[in-house]
Amino acid sequence: MPNYEAHVLSGIVTYPLAVLVAALIKTYMGAPLELTTIATVLGYGFYVLGADLPDLDHPNALIHRGTKPIVAVLAGGAAYVNVLPEINVGAPWVNVTVAWTVSALIGLGAWVGFTAVMPKHRGIVHSILFAGVYGLTAFGIGSYGLNMSSGESLFLGLAAFLGYTLHLILDRSLKLV
Repeated sequence: MPNYEAHVLSGIVTYPLAVLVAALIKTYMGAPLELTTIATVLGYGFYVLGADLPDLDHPNALIHRGTKPIVAVLAGGAAYVNVLPEINVGAPWVNVTVAWTVSALIGLGAWVGFTAVMPKHRGIVHSILFAGVYGLTAFGIGSYGLNMSSGESLFLGLAAFLGYTLHLILDRSLKLV
C-alpha cells in the first residue's frame, strides 16, 4: 500500500506514458485528442492530482486533510458573498461582522460535513467508476471552465482518468465500483 509520496511521485514520473497512450490512441484509433502544449501541461496537473486523489476518502491522508480546509473556506466565502446583501442589522461594520459570523459557521459545517460524507476508505472512491467521474470532471473543466477545444478537453479527461487509475493499480485495487 503506497503512501502519499509514492503515489504522487509515481504520477510525476509516469506521465510520459500517459502522453504516449494518448498519442497512440489518437494516431491508431483516430480519437480526436489534441495534445497541445496547454492541454499537456494541464493534463500533467490532472494526472498527478489523480495519482493521489482516491485517498480523499481516508481522514488521515494528506489530500483529505489539505482539501478539507479549502472546502470549508470556499463554503464560508460563498456564504459571505450571498449572505452580506441580506444582512441589515445596523452599521455597515456590524452587517459585515454578522455576515462573517454566519459564513464562518457555514464554513465550520462544511469542515465537519466533509469527513462525514466521505465513504469508507477503499470504498466506492477507490473504483474505476470514480476514475471516470474524475475524467468527466476534468473534461468539463476544460470545456466549460477553461473554454478549451473538445479535443484538448478530451485529453484532459483521459489524463485525469489515467492518473486516477494509476493510483488504483498501485494500491492493487482495480474494481469497477
